[in-house]
Amino acid sequence: MLVDNGVIGDSRVQKAARSAADAGWDVVLLGRAPVGSPQSWRLGAAEVRLVPMPEPLARRRHEFRRAWLRHPLAYPPSGIAAQRTQAVKAWRADLAVRRAALTVAASGSGAGRPGGLPWVALRAEEKLSGLTRKWVGFRNRQLTRARKGRKLDGPWDRAYTLFWRKLRGDGAWRRLEPGLWDYELAYGPVVDELAPDLIHANDFRMLGVGARAKVRAAAKGRRIALLWDAHEYLPGVQPWRDNARWLPGNVAHEREYVPYADATMTVSGGLADLLRSEHGLTERPAVVLNAPAVDELPADPAGPAPDIRARCGLGPDEPLLVYSGVAAAKRGLGVMVESLPRLPGAHVAFVVNKPDSAYVRGLVTRAGELGVVDRVHVLPYVPHHQVVRYLGGAQVGVIPIQHWPNHEIALITKFFEYSHARLPLVVSDVRTMAETVRETGQGEVFRAEDVADFVRAVTAVLADPQRYRAAYDRPGLLAGWTWEAQARVLDEVYSRLLPDAPPRPTPPAHAAVEPAQVEVGA
Repeated sequence: MLVDNGVIGDSRVQKAARSAADAGWDVVLLGRAPVGSPQSWRLGAAEVRLVPMPEPLARRRHEFRRAWLRHPLAYPPSGIAAQRTQAVKAWRADLAVRRAALTVAASGSGAGRPGGLPWVALRAEEKLSGLTRKWVGFRNRQLTRARKGRKLDGPWDRAYTLFWRKLRGDGAWRRLEPGLWDYELAYGPVVDELAPDLIHANDFRMLGVGARAKVRAAAKGRRIALLWDAHEYLPGVQPWRDNARWLPGNVAHEREYVPYADATMTVSGGLADLLRSEHGLTERPAVVLNAPAVDELPADPAGPAPDIRARCGLGPDEPLLVYSGVAAAKRGLGVMVESLPRLPGAHVAFVVNKPDSAYVRGLVTRAGELGVVDRVHVLPYVPHHQVVRYLGGAQVGVIPIQHWPNHEIALITKFFEYSHARLPLVVSDVRTMAETVRETGQGEVFRAEDVADFVRAVTAVLADPQRYRAAYDRPGLLAGWTWEAQARVLDEVYSRLLPDAPPRPTPPAHAAVEPAQVEVGA
């Protein structure tokens, strides 16, 4: 199993590796080491290995050149700027200590104030260091401007991208996004050494690594089955890097290697249909939802767990709206703050990955301007096995995400966590989530970024929360939204790809409940 991150924090990959190993498959999960040395540990019966991955190809050649015409006085982009900045700081720190020593010596001798040649020399050196600091700072600012002025997003870069796409088609990624080779050079030799029967490639970067390993194995007379696990619709993502080549380069890379996949799976029915159409797949990808595992759900209501209300300083009856997840502008959290003046007595809790981020601080500042800062509570994440119990202390689970292509076609992990917490939901009208909430009756839908409509939806839910909670009593609904139900799909895909695999022990069964037929993202 391949993933392009450090595994920790990627709940889908962790659950897939663990459940496949529990089902009897011999699983080695390869991820990327966050530091230079390899790491390894056990994840249930699965083995996790993190491989070091240098990224020299991720930097473009222009990043090593000086901008002689635009910023001739800038430091060269070689790292010397940081060295000079630190050296000046060290120099000035030494001068401060010398000044203190002379002051102490003068006080001890009864002179009162330091003087003499050492003091004159020190003062001259302090002035010189001040001038040097200004000069180093100026050259640093010039370097920063030079870097900002070359982001690979101008007319030349668009022309460069178009030229290579016309010349090499899907092979253009080799010119547009050469950093993808860094993944190959780090992971490829390890995969070859493991000699797997099946490669489970998570997302677009690992697809190429898996496909090339499959080709090398075939040249040696050995078959590898390749499963591509598509986590998102790549043409619809917001580019991860600020240049015009990143998205077309990665899309071309994906298109080149999709034909090597023996099977495809993804996170929703809508994305499955989209991938089949986009890549001309012969069969619809299997759907494995990002649902929580049973061991993450609250088995013992009396067991120890943090109390979200206590952390917010609230009593049991005060209305509390909760958002849990990544804090970013496209997640639409601003609508929750803007609504508070129209929702008297209601409180908002943001349970977010980076409570001190600039975006979150901006939300708090805006709450202060509106006079509702005392009703906004920013909280950190809790351990994954406590999430559902923790969120269950609120009255309403909110998902206000904005209209981006990938938001339209899948249910995010927090949707399932809110559901297992049996929270009434207020969600924006992104397609898949809105259709699901309307079909199940578990909440209200509002127009994304529309404060007035958000207030309407919240008011409706707070007026009769039991009406929405009753949706979770539907037989099989929550049972179908567990990872254990998804793991059966994963095991079926593996078994189909490796029909000659030796018999495996039957994994322990959870209570059998027929899942309700709710097609997610159809």
